[in-house]
Amino acid sequence: QVQLVESGGGLVQAGGSLRLSCAASGRTFSRNVMGWFRQALGKDREFVASITSSGGSIYYADSVKGRFTISRDNAKNMVYLQMNSLKPEDTAVYYCAGSSSWYPGRQAANFGSWGQGTQVTVSS
Repeated sequence: QVQLVESGGGLVQAGGSLRLSCAASGRTFSRNVMGWFRQALGKDREFVASITSSGGSIYYADSVKGRFTISRDNAKNMVYLQMNSLKPEDTAVYYCAGSSSWYPGRQAANFGSWGQGTQVTVSS
């Protein structure tokens, strides 16, 4: 497992942008599939995006496709989520997650490492 710490959340107006960062520690980071999930108040945690260990494959939830971009820097043990054209419905706690499975899909249960989360609030 890897240890994960998110940063970069905050309050932004609709249409604005934020960049979330996830710092990872642990020697297996570069072999992990990394993902971002979010959980709005009173709702289940949902998949946002994921990126394979080499960055060769990237997946997005339909709700963020074209607006969010996930990336990683294995040399720095970092994962990023660039969020553009933010909407009030993007308001949630965003979690960085890591999986040692070669294909964890979009299920949170398949990710064994989690950060503490960072709040993103989009005002209308």
